[in-house]
Amino acid sequence: MHNGRGSDALQSPAQTVVIGGGISGLACAFRLCQLGIPVLLLEQSQRVGGVIDSVQQDGFLFERGPQSFLSTDLLLELIDALGLGPELLRADPRAPRYILTGGRLEPVPMAPPALLTTPLLGISSKWKLLSEPFRRSQPPANDESVADFVRRKFGSELLELLVGPFVSGVYAGDPEKLSLRSAFPSAYQWEKDYGSVLRGAIKSRPPKEKPRATLCTFRDGVVTLVRTLGEKLGDAVHRGASVISVRRGKTNCKSQFELQVTSHGRTELLRASAVVVATATEPAGRLLAGISEQFPMHFAKIEYAPVAVVASGYRREQMQHPAEGFGFLVPQRERLRVLGTVWNSSLFAGRAPAGMVNLTSFAGGATDPDLLHWSDAEVADTVAQEVARVLKITGPPVTSHVQRYACALPQYNLGHNVTIEALRELCAASPVLFLTGNYLEGPSIGVCVEQAFRTARGVQQYLALTGELAHDLEGKP
Repeated sequence: MHNGRGSDALQSPAQTVVIGGGISGLACAFRLCQLGIPVLLLEQSQRVGGVIDSVQQDGFLFERGPQSFLSTDLLLELIDALGLGPELLRADPRAPRYILTGGRLEPVPMAPPALLTTPLLGISSKWKLLSEPFRRSQPPANDESVADFVRRKFGSELLELLVGPFVSGVYAGDPEKLSLRSAFPSAYQWEKDYGSVLRGAIKSRPPKEKPRATLCTFRDGVVTLVRTLGEKLGDAVHRGASVISVRRGKTNCKSQFELQVTSHGRTELLRASAVVVATATEPAGRLLAGISEQFPMHFAKIEYAPVAVVASGYRREQMQHPAEGFGFLVPQRERLRVLGTVWNSSLFAGRAPAGMVNLTSFAGGATDPDLLHWSDAEVADTVAQEVARVLKITGPPVTSHVQRYACALPQYNLGHNVTIEALRELCAASPVLFLTGNYLEGPSIGVCVEQAFRTARGVQQYLALTGELAHDLEGKP
């Protein structure tokens, strides 16, 4: 593994070039290094991590992007490999979550007994939930939206009050457009295999002795993960490097890629045995247009939801609501711009000074894209007013931070699986080309890391089969 802060001189030739320094590109490059494969990661900005970033402001620790991550097995292994175990913070898995309904916060039922007593759902919806394991069904042959699936299986009330807000929290998406099989493949597979979503969920539960996944972060914020990956990669990371084009080439009769890269005012030509594109879809399509004009055509089908992230600090005495737990989600029928609010200082220590509260709200999304045209002040004021009504807050926040993303989260909309399969076939036609990113198998940090590690393994297998590796594939994890 390299050490240091990265070199100004591009290393060429590199066996593998990774384009893009978000979590997917960083994880893929790190895994390639673990596998002993020389790699160069090119990031056009001056920092790595993409939308993952944390900022200290007036004694508060604010997250500009993802607020936390779920502790998947592979992600915990990566954290240990980076030596970050002592920095890990875990939220209480019993922390209650709330839904705003009629201006009141009601706890989300997290277990079957709570479903029977929750005021969120009427008798008809409760009966549909409890009887679902005894009503066998099969998913339709055509791609089905999340909204159509929930209405078909459980009714409109569950969609409006629980599933719709949950979709906003995960994807900032529109359940009428999101594909069930692409966005929530487990639910699709459970109905297909067992005839019942709940029966499939029960049969697919991990063993009791296996620890439950919990929400996690680090003492200094989620940025610790990407910052440490960048530090461990060292000279393998080159910041401020913009890839202009990618095309096929040959060196000594061997098929390679040639990359035209601009860095520090000069343009260079890099050659690589394999290329991993770890950017968002629009730049990926632009870069790969020279390989096939079908790349930009298919990438253009993947939409993104815009999101504004508003982090705010308040004095505890400003709030009448205790704000203890995870936070709350907002159904569309409440007619707020806020999609949901996370109570960061309730979940993790060190998020706010003593006597203060740290809240982060999300607004916009696929169902409210116009919000992104507002000024930061307009976004912050609107969010503050809405959250103040919900949590009974008096006075403005002590401090706040607004971060807006025009393309925050990829939307796994209807037809997404067909688009991804077409992209995979295009890559198979260029076997030295690989894709990794949050538009492939899920947007969460854990899923991105798992997909990036599989991509690295694919690179290793390809190089071994073509005789490009200096070592045998056997014996490598």
